[in-house]
Amino acid sequence: MKVDKNYCMSSYLCFRYVADPEIVFKEGVKHDDHIPIPAEDKMPCRSADDIDQCIKKILKDVDLSKAAIFLSGGMDSAILASYMPKGAKAYTARCVAKSAIDETERAAEYCRVNGLEHIIVDVTWEDYLNTMDDLMRRDGSPFIPNEPQAYVMARRAAADGVSTIIYGDCADTEFGGMDKLLSRDWDYAGWIERFTFLDPRKVLKNPVDVGMVYDRYRVGENGIDFIKFISEVYAESATGALTNGLKLANLSFVDPFEKMKMAETLDLQRVRSGESKYLIRELFKKKYPMLNIPEKIGMSRPAEEWMKDWEGPKREEFLPGCIEGLSGEQKLLLFSLERFLNLLDES
Repeated sequence: MKVDKNYCMSSYLCFRYVADPEIVFKEGVKHDDHIPIPAEDKMPCRSADDIDQCIKKILKDVDLSKAAIFLSGGMDSAILASYMPKGAKAYTARCVAKSAIDETERAAEYCRVNGLEHIIVDVTWEDYLNTMDDLMRRDGSPFIPNEPQAYVMARRAAADGVSTIIYGDCADTEFGGMDKLLSRDWDYAGWIERFTFLDPRKVLKNPVDVGMVYDRYRVGENGIDFIKFISEVYAESATGALTNGLKLANLSFVDPFEKMKMAETLDLQRVRSGESKYLIRELFKKKYPMLNIPEKIGMSRPAEEWMKDWEGPKREEFLPGCIEGLSGEQKLLLFSLERFLNLLDES
């Protein structure tokens, strides 16, 4: 293991995780990254029916009598809800803030259709403050903004006697759900500018170039395989945001979509014409012919409201006044990084 705090800080701000598993923030503090399933080991799907059969096959090996589902208002978890046994618990997070998006009504409709017990878990900023340190200690890394939310739900599920969580996070990255990231054919420089969560040069005194991560996906001199980048780099950080909290709550977990992949090249024209996740859309309509397809909403958190009064990081690693012009999500990343560095100093 190599210790390089500056690299780790820069990588976290760019990708929301430390991209090199052999580089750590501090001696003896290893980050526990989610290990993605290799593409060659995933089940190829050409149709909605293929996805349906794969989900059945995957869940056949899960003891669903002791399982629950993380259920949002979106298509992916709604589809998985249709495979759960009657009476199974379905947990939906509801952030408590004026600007928060409430998905509970839509999730309740899925529960009604499938005969599931709907449990709404309210999540506050105080919940974030009370859980983030434990999450970071377990993970050896700053938290990703939706980690505390997932952990609060996981902790509630564990208290209810649940042993396994079913969730549907990777449908977006495997089946063309990231419509904004897929909106154009990016060149190399344009993709870096578009994808980077927070440019380390804007906030760190000693930023490190982490371009080697992007270089793995370079095509020719100016191109980039952004579809593969999404299914690997983005998927690893997004999935890790859920699995860390599930591990901390001592729950096992299954995302059936993570075990699947498109058998044919993603039809970008369909995605860009408003049919993101077109195979998933087709399966949703088969499961819920009476419902409209919901608009995509990421795991909601009112970062703008929660971060509006934060004055920014005070540690010497950060540039003075660096939060000027940053979004709430970016401020939350900085908040997480500074808090983690403080934890390292205490250990």
